[in-house]
Amino acid sequence: MPPLGYVPKHMNAWVIRRERHGDPESAMRAEVVDTPAIGPEDALVMIMAAGVNYNGVWAALGQPVSPFDIHRQSHHIAGSDGAGIVWAVGDRVRGWKVGDEVVLHCHQDDGDDVECNGGDPMLSPSHRIWGYETPDGSFAQFARVQSRQLVARPKHLSWEESACYTLTLATAYRMLFGHRPHVIRPGQNVLVWGAAGGLGSMAIQLVTVAGANAIGVVSEEAKREYVMSLGAKGVINRTDFDCWGQLPDVDESAAYGDYLKEVRRFGKAIWNITGKGNDVDIVFEHPGETTFPVSCFVVRRGGMVVFCAGTSGYNLTMDARFIWMRQKRIQGSHFANPYQVWEANRLVIEERLDPCLSEVFTWSEIPRAHRRMWRNQHQPGNMAVLIQASPARQ
Repeated sequence: MPPLGYVPKHMNAWVIRRERHGDPESAMRAEVVDTPAIGPEDALVMIMAAGVNYNGVWAALGQPVSPFDIHRQSHHIAGSDGAGIVWAVGDRVRGWKVGDEVVLHCHQDDGDDVECNGGDPMLSPSHRIWGYETPDGSFAQFARVQSRQLVARPKHLSWEESACYTLTLATAYRMLFGHRPHVIRPGQNVLVWGAAGGLGSMAIQLVTVAGANAIGVVSEEAKREYVMSLGAKGVINRTDFDCWGQLPDVDESAAYGDYLKEVRRFGKAIWNITGKGNDVDIVFEHPGETTFPVSCFVVRRGGMVVFCAGTSGYNLTMDARFIWMRQKRIQGSHFANPYQVWEANRLVIEERLDPCLSEVFTWSEIPRAHRRMWRNQHQPGNMAVLIQASPARQ
């Protein structure tokens, strides 16, 4: 670690190149690259720890789209979560100084259109995800970020805990609070898919903090206790049911009838938690292809299915009759705007939410951490890697 504020010409980084797309353990390689120069509204942050997210897996694989087709640069440094120390600031930066300890979020925009100035910056055509749609992310000694990507580091957390939660938490926050009028309220019911994962664990806590009832869905019975410990009202094991995948052809009456019987059985499992006849107000979706038809069926009349990903596939199917006749809302959602990030981070600073750190990896293990995520071999919660921080928790 160089002296505070000294910026070396070169730095170590884990780098992806187009010709290496594939398994993260071969796509990511340690290289020495130029330390990025900052602009007048940027900050250079020495990365102490970084979070592991699925977009790092996408970047390694080059699927569903190669990051090189987005930013057109020769190399890619993944990593959209991080925590560190401000090492340099641009001439126009106010409110942050060298030495400040910060958490980084991944929202970037050009700040020069109406959505960025009075609207919702997430709807700006210039919006991009740092570390995925930009060539420079957090798996390096230094990272160049826009100064508006900085938020205060919760001082009660270790570096690795500080680095692991922002992408999943802010994404969950916008999904649950950012799409009016479907904002969770006390007493409502929310079905959360993948409840033991990084995204799901944040959603369970947010629903609980809001005074609503979270019903978690898991794929292993061993995860039930963990999800309940986060505040869930109940947990459903999806392996007890056989209604997953794309919607059967509605004109094939026998197959479609069998499917509906199983979906209704799943719906009754929800009622066992919420009370008979009480369908969920919001479905928190991200598995995509395997679960989407069921989500659209079990959400209440006038309720919302909000989704931010399609980890099991992107060809989403649904029976449109149940959507228009019961006036259900299908809402896409993507990360969060800077204000929503600030609100979500405040809940962590106030110790209302736990970052749910599950596993910590060393610098040399960054590719392996992404391979574990790709193969769904990771533990419940969020993962982090140590960059400049000591392996011992602080």
